[in-house]
Amino acid sequence: MGVPISIRLDDETREELEAQARSQGVGLATLLRDMATRAAREARRARIRAASETVGATLAGSAEGRAFYEDWGTPRADAG
Repeated sequence: MGVPISIRLDDETREELEAQARSQGVGLATLLRDMATRAAREARRARIRAASETVGATLAGSAEGRAFYEDWGTPRADAG
C-alpha cells in the first residue's frame, strides 16, 4: 500500500491539473499519482541506460572488453 504525501500547488497549477483530471475522468489525486509513477519509471530507465552506457564504454575501452565483444559476436537472424 502507498504512503500518502502532501504537496502545495498554486491556484493556477491546481486548476489546470484539475481540468486535466476531469478530461480524463479521474480525480486529481489519481492524476498526480499516475504522473508521479510515470516520472519515477522514466527516471529509473534513464539511470539504467546511463549505467549500461558506462559499462559498454568501459568494456570497449579495454583490450579484455573488446575481446569479449568479439567473442560474443553479432546475433544472426537465422540463429535458433
